[in-house]
Amino acid sequence: MAERDSAEITPWHVYASRRSFLAGIGAMVASALLPACLGRDSQVTQESDFCKSARANAAGDELGARLTSCEDITSYNNFYEFSFEKHDVASLAADFKTSPWTVAVGGLVERSNTYSVDDLIGKFPQEERVYRMRCVEGWSMVVPWLGFPLSSLLQEVRPTTGARYVRFEGLLDPAQMPGQRTRSFDWPYVEGLRLDEAMHPLTILATGLYGQPLPPQDGAPVRLVAPWKYGFKSIKSIVKIDLVEEMPVTFWMAASPTEYGFYANVNPDVPHPRWSQASERRIGELARRETLPFNGYGSEVAHLYAGMDLRKFF
Repeated sequence: MAERDSAEITPWHVYASRRSFLAGIGAMVASALLPACLGRDSQVTQESDFCKSARANAAGDELGARLTSCEDITSYNNFYEFSFEKHDVASLAADFKTSPWTVAVGGLVERSNTYSVDDLIGKFPQEERVYRMRCVEGWSMVVPWLGFPLSSLLQEVRPTTGARYVRFEGLLDPAQMPGQRTRSFDWPYVEGLRLDEAMHPLTILATGLYGQPLPPQDGAPVRLVAPWKYGFKSIKSIVKIDLVEEMPVTFWMAASPTEYGFYANVNPDVPHPRWSQASERRIGELARRETLPFNGYGSEVAHLYAGMDLRKFF
């Protein structure tokens, strides 16, 4: 059988969970027939108020790829806490309350603390980072994030010698997040990084994009971005960060351990069990492009995995 284009594949976790999810939030009946990676370019949309004010200091990434449009970034969203259907997330998240908001940082640290979003923005200088984002489903974007290095926050709380991993936890609020009403997953969303991955200069906590605060559908008010990893590592709407000794069991490891491992480093030579990772489609474009190892950031991060079997740990 010829391999199918990954844009035509509905991931198994979406297919298997759809019936129970629709029972909980019937608003998805019409959109449930859309393929998981159908791009916005197939739809007619109006420019949002957010995008009317969009601004960025760069026209593209360091490899010469242009920025993904603000309209695409804010209307094509993987955020299962709201919906399995990417084009439904923005409307379902429109009234999501992101203020007041706090992020508790603790665990194996010397100075645990709880930060408001204003604390994070005021204490840690915000900077624009233009990063490629690669989804395990086979699509990608180029996003002008605003944020700050996660290492700045971790250095302030001072990890102890026993800390080896960083565990992140997203908000649990089914009243606001209808996707959490399904029993198909074990909420809340949990992610993790090795401590040296978390301390790497490329790893940021993002608080905005296109020069403005994050919109709800993109993970407001604060999310993780580690650009050499598949997008499912980028936990959104973070409320808790803990330094821990043992590797955290992350959301997708628990939901589908044979498909989603802890490291999730982009490796085009290691296919997903049901489709290839060798190429990707940039949202807003029709042609596919070759996927780069470590999403093109290998010169900066490959040393973190020296001596590891790069097929086994991807």
